[in-house]
Amino acid sequence: MPRPKKSASSFRYFNLSPEVIRLVVMMYVRFPLSLRNVEDLLAERGIDICHETVRHWWNRFGPLFAADVRRQGGSRMRAFRQWKWHLDEVCVKINGEMHYLWRAVDQEGEVLESYVTKVRDKKALRRHGSHEMITTDGLRSHRAAMQDLGNTEKQEVGRWANNLVENSHLPLRRRERAMLRFRQMKSLQKFASVHANVHNHFNQERHLIDRDTYKTRRSAALAEWQNLMA
Repeated sequence: MPRPKKSASSFRYFNLSPEVIRLVVMMYVRFPLSLRNVEDLLAERGIDICHETVRHWWNRFGPLFAADVRRQGGSRMRAFRQWKWHLDEVCVKINGEMHYLWRAVDQEGEVLESYVTKVRDKKALRRHGSHEMITTDGLRSHRAAMQDLGNTEKQEVGRWANNLVENSHLPLRRRERAMLRFRQMKSLQKFASVHANVHNHFNQERHLIDRDTYKTRRSAALAEWQNLMA
């Protein structure tokens, strides 16, 4: 009986170890560092790679790692049925043209979805099951969208009610400055999606727990990251 073939490793054509590649992608996506910043930090640790290699690894492996993170957390997220969503958009200028980056987070700050549009449309977030309440700002287009979706009675609008999702834009804003802005809508969508999943993976809510608990959770998150696509 023939043996089942092993799936080919995604790292098989690369000279450096998967651990180094995971480290490079994590540093670039998780922290507000430029490509050359990552190159210099790695050089201090005896790893000599070009900043274009950082760009290549991020483009190739970033979406794969993000998909793996999302797949691992998908069953846990789908177990909840009574969610409170927070929905908000932020303006991002690409080549002088205004775009809108939409973000939805749950009541614990977990990013559910990030997507980019050229206009304020009525696209719904249906991937994560039913929700109990949707918190938005006072934008009129939100109310129109809720009416079309039949969610008017679930919409909540308040002066400070949507601070949770508005604060979730800050890490990406820092990345935008480090990257000297985005140049294509496609690249913004790609980075926002990967960044959201990496943020979820390492988000330990350190301001709500003691240091020992935080260190334990941080070590667990790093260990899980090292096993991605293993």
